[in-house]
Amino acid sequence: MSDPLYQAEILDLAKVGRGLARLESPSATARVDNPICGDRVTIDLAIEDGRVTAVGAKVQGCALCQAATAIIAAEATGAGVERLQAAGMAMAAYLSGSADADALPWERLSTFAPVRAARSRHECVLLPFKAATRALAAGATAGS
Repeated sequence: MSDPLYQAEILDLAKVGRGLARLESPSATARVDNPICGDRVTIDLAIEDGRVTAVGAKVQGCALCQAATAIIAAEATGAGVERLQAAGMAMAAYLSGSADADALPWERLSTFAPVRAARSRHECVLLPFKAATRALAAGATAGS
């Protein structure tokens, strides 16, 4: 594949994203669909004492969507829920060009640098973050 969006690191992460499984008993879960391209991401979160203890997912989407989900699963596990929320906001700012790579909380998110120039593909990267944010909101509502 010669498309600059699909560099080796993104393709490797996409393989990991495709291999993720749903959690059996998540604290919170959310599904987000992109009706324009058909991508669908379900994120399951296990949360204890304000920390993400496990991330599960099912991704029916492109390599960018799968790769972003893989990074979330790897980096959010063990992190505070606020760190996961901040990562989504930072990724959106980075893709839009209003922030540079130094603002990203997880170094591997800079893998998506080629996507910055392809506005039509921003949603592919952001969809898993939106699902995670909705899951966090659902978990907060369920916990109250």
